[in-house]
Amino acid sequence: MIRIDELLRAYRKGFFPMSDPKDGKVYWCQPYKRAIVHLDSYKPSRDVLRLKRKKEFSVTFDKEFEGVIRGCAAPRKHDDETWISEEIMEAYVKLHELGLAHSIESWYQGELAGGLYGIAMGGVFFGESMFFRRSYASRIAFDALVLHLNNKGYRLLDAQIMNPHLGKLGAVEISHEEYMELLADALKVKIVFL
Repeated sequence: MIRIDELLRAYRKGFFPMSDPKDGKVYWCQPYKRAIVHLDSYKPSRDVLRLKRKKEFSVTFDKEFEGVIRGCAAPRKHDDETWISEEIMEAYVKLHELGLAHSIESWYQGELAGGLYGIAMGGVFFGESMFFRRSYASRIAFDALVLHLNNKGYRLLDAQIMNPHLGKLGAVEISHEEYMELLADALKVKIVFL
């Protein structure tokens, strides 16, 4: 079982947990390169702007945390393995109950269509995972998150490990050393997420 105090301490030191799909054990990751999203230069895609204008999706915060984390843990189209184990889900649900882990949900015609979740500490949002059941649902949730973080004065959006999807959302890779400097600075800020 993951201890909550240990989990929060790990984030402050630049680590995050992942479970190995093969043995189920939880490992602490601290990548050499870190994916972040510069909040001040984020620009939504034309498709996201079009969908927002059409109001095809509605967005909520913290309405369906467990549904979002389970959606993120579900097997993907081209990959049946997940790094989000039951042990990890249990820890993040506890963090949510403590007001530290948050979800952003995209709804389409009353159904949960996608979303993302992460941890808010100081002026940092540690993005954990996102999922979609309908095209662009996770991008709409991500856009709402970035707008919210900017409005609240957050300094850092940690996206952990770069992948093509994060690149499309505007994430960039920085060195571990640069990340740790940004993290230390952002953790000094006191912000209430909601």
